[in-house]
Amino acid sequence: MSKVFKKTSGNGHITLYLGKRDFVDHVGSVEAVDGVIKVDPAGLEGRKVFVYLACAFRYGSDDLDVIGLSFRRDIWIKRVQVYPPTGESTAKTPMQESLLKKVGEQGCPFSFQLPTDLPCSVSLQPGPNDAGKACGVDFEVKGYIANEANNADEVVEKKDTCRLMVRKIQFAPASNKAGPKADISKQFMMTDKPIHLEASLEKEIYYHGDPITVTVKVNNETTKVVKKIKVSVEQLTNVVLYSSDTYAKAVCTEEFGETVNANSTFEKAFQITPMLASNKEKRGLAVDGRLKDEDTNLASTTLSQGEKEMQGIIISYKVKINLMVSSGGLLGGLTGGDVTLELPLTLMSPKPAGEYSDSGMQLPLKCFLNETFHLIKINSIN
Repeated sequence: MSKVFKKTSGNGHITLYLGKRDFVDHVGSVEAVDGVIKVDPAGLEGRKVFVYLACAFRYGSDDLDVIGLSFRRDIWIKRVQVYPPTGESTAKTPMQESLLKKVGEQGCPFSFQLPTDLPCSVSLQPGPNDAGKACGVDFEVKGYIANEANNADEVVEKKDTCRLMVRKIQFAPASNKAGPKADISKQFMMTDKPIHLEASLEKEIYYHGDPITVTVKVNNETTKVVKKIKVSVEQLTNVVLYSSDTYAKAVCTEEFGETVNANSTFEKAFQITPMLASNKEKRGLAVDGRLKDEDTNLASTTLSQGEKEMQGIIISYKVKINLMVSSGGLLGGLTGGDVTLELPLTLMSPKPAGEYSDSGMQLPLKCFLNETFHLIKINSIN
């Protein structure tokens, strides 16, 4: 281990140790969250030591919790007793063996296996004037001293706890397939022939920061003129908590001045690059979960096997191609309009070389589309 992450309780009686804070979701399985907690029995006063791992959806700052309201909902939580030992014997992982050498005899190992239907770590970008912790999905490992693992009547003081935030992440599959293709024909009023639009992506998966190549083919059999071509990328944030709501927000939009005259054809490859740096002021945009104030990027596409419905925040993207068709004539706007086509986009980070094992991944999780972005309604999450 090149680095050890540790956090000590306020009273100094327990210390949490982790060898890493990023745990990879391979879709079919998730890396075990394993670590060690150091316990000083002299300060327990007959109490026990527990560790829990929780996946939670946060939809308000802790600073707002002044009247007993909680702005955090646990999606999944598991607790284990580490001291006194319960007698259960499990094989120690190499990570735990290494940590125990550092911690010594007072070290108690623990391990959690995350289910495959939990979302990845995602934050919703706050507005320029927003303060406090960002809304989103986070994962927390917490050690605490108590008489019982989960007793609502027992007050666990902050000085008896120590916690570390961790992340559940996904990387793009190693293999990349040909990109999606779609086509549409639209016939306008007062015309007997259509405009045919076909679009395709060069590949199925794109990495954050890479230009996205969109090939557009137009067969204009009408007497109208295509004035401009607009290509955009939209992020779709599906919030699944008490209900399922999807919010769409454009993360990249480019207008190209190419025209397609009447009774003519056109073909060209356009490139656009969605970047978080161009969307820093957009409140509610989903970004990959981060620890402290480190740099991040647009939230990655959520991969899923599709067997169970996930809760939390699920991310997908689409590329939208718009042909802006001139109206003209005496009827004006009645005979004009746009021709629109959409393609699914998978946007992810590549797997760092040599750090994680390979495992099969499936297609991105589908979610319902909503053309207009709305802020999350806090009133509906009580």
